[in-house]
Amino acid sequence: MTPGNNGASTPEEDDPFGYLYADGQANGATPPSGGGGYGYPGSVNRVRAVGERKYGQQAAQGAYGQQAPTAPYGQVPQQTGPGQPNAHYAAPETVPGGAQTTRSPMPGHGDGGGRGRGPNTKGLLIGAIAVVAAVVIGIGIAMMGGGGDDDKGDNQASTTPAASQSASPSQEPTKGSEDVVELPKVDAKALKLGTGVTTASDVKGAKADGGVYVTGFNHAGASVTWNVSGIKKAGKYTLYVNYGVPGKDANATLTVNAKAQDRPLNLENFARAAEGDYAKGWTNTWGDIILNKGTNTIEISCGDGNQCDVNFDQLWLESGWR
Repeated sequence: MTPGNNGASTPEEDDPFGYLYADGQANGATPPSGGGGYGYPGSVNRVRAVGERKYGQQAAQGAYGQQAPTAPYGQVPQQTGPGQPNAHYAAPETVPGGAQTTRSPMPGHGDGGGRGRGPNTKGLLIGAIAVVAAVVIGIGIAMMGGGGDDDKGDNQASTTPAASQSASPSQEPTKGSEDVVELPKVDAKALKLGTGVTTASDVKGAKADGGVYVTGFNHAGASVTWNVSGIKKAGKYTLYVNYGVPGKDANATLTVNAKAQDRPLNLENFARAAEGDYAKGWTNTWGDIILNKGTNTIEISCGDGNQCDVNFDQLWLESGWR
C-alpha cells in the first residue's frame, strides 16, 4: 500500500479503546459485545469511559455476573443476588458519618476511659501475712509440746523441758541445810566476868542492849567466859567479837574447851580512832575455832604478854572458817 488517503475510517479501527473517550463516542465508537473483548473475557465489562465514573462511587459485581448499580461514596450498594453480599461493602465506621461502634470495657477495668484497677495487692499481702503467722504459731506449738514417744530414740537433747519434769521442790534435804541454822549470839554483859572485870555504859556506841559493855579488862588475870550450848554438830566455827579500844592496838588469849589457841585474839585499832577516844574505837575481830557437839566453853583472858586495854560489847558464832 502506498501512502495516501484510503478513505474514512471508523474510530474503532483507529483505536480499539476509542469508546472509552468522549470524542471516540462522538464518532460512534461502541464497546464490544459478547461479555468479552479483545482477548480478555469478562474483564472489560467493568471498564468505564473516562469521566463517567464519579469520585466516591463503587461498582459491585452481581451474583450472576451482572453489573450492580453504583452508589454514592459512603453508602452501601444493594445486593445483586439473593443472599449474596456486595463485594465492595465497606464497614459503616470506615466512612464519614457512618455508625460509630462502641467498645465494651474489659472486666476489672474502669469505665471512664481511664486507667483500670490493678490486681488486689492488699488482699494478697494480708493473705501472705496470715500464712506466715500460721506457720510461726505452728512451730511455737510444736516446740512447746516437746518430743513424744517417737522422739525417744533421738540422741539430741531437747531445748525445752519435757512434760514429765516437775518444778516442785525436791523431797531430798538440801545439802548443807544445817549450816543455815542460827547460832548463838550474846551481849558481853551476860558473860561470866572474872576478877576486876565489870560493866559500864558511859562510852557511847556499844551495840549491846542498853549500850552496856564490859570494862576493867586491862590487868593480868582478867577474863570473860561464854558457856555455849546447843551446838548440833562438831566442827569448824568462827568466833566474832565486837569491841572497842582507845586508839591503840590490843590482844588477848583465846581458850576453847580449856585449850589455849596458838595465836592470840587480835584486838587491833581497825577503826583508826585517835588515842584515848573509846567512842570512836568500836570495831570487830574474829578467830577460827573448833567446837564439840552440845556445850562448849569459850574464854577470853588477859595473860602475860597481852595488851588488854579493851572494852567488850558482843560475841557470836558462825559455821565454818573464814
